[in-house]
Order: sequence, then structure tokens, then C-alpha cells
Amino acid sequence: MAARRYRLTGRVQGVGFRYFTYRSAQRLGVTGWVRNREDGDVEVHAEAKATTLKEFESQLRTGPFFARVLGLEWNSVSPGPFLNFSIER
Repeated sequence: MAARRYRLTGRVQGVGFRYFTYRSAQRLGVTGWVRNREDGDVEVHAEAKATTLKEFESQLRTGPFFARVLGLEWNSVSPGPFLNFSIER
């Protein structure tokens, strides 16, 4: 099991990015959470097999139709006790 913390920049708030991320995570079996940051970025904590996270990251780079992802950074983090994926406020 791999765990990563992503930070996405660009036009990622107000375009359905959290719901897109939630649906992608559910489809792929990724656990963790997604939330908007006060600075306008989106932050994601994701846990799954490394190959699954690679596919998940690819979807994050694309985002929903009205999004424009200008940057994606990630760090490896310790896995948490997540059983599902949630949208945090």
C-alpha cells in the first residue's frame, strides 16, 4: 500500500474538482480524502497500490472539463486508517 499527498494548482476550485476526484477514487478503489485549500489549491490524500495511484494521478492531472491543472506536486506520506474516500470541507 502506497500513500501520497497531492497538491494541485491552477483553476481547480469552483469547477467540480473535488467531486471529480471522489468519483475517480471510488472507481479505482483509492482511499483517503480531497479538500479545497484556502489559497485556491486542492489537496488530496490518496492510498492504494502504487500502480493504482499512477492511474489516479493521471486523472488528477486531467481534472474535470472546466478545470485547468497547472501544477501537481506530491509527497509520499504514512498511510492512515482510511476505509473509503471522502470530500472534506
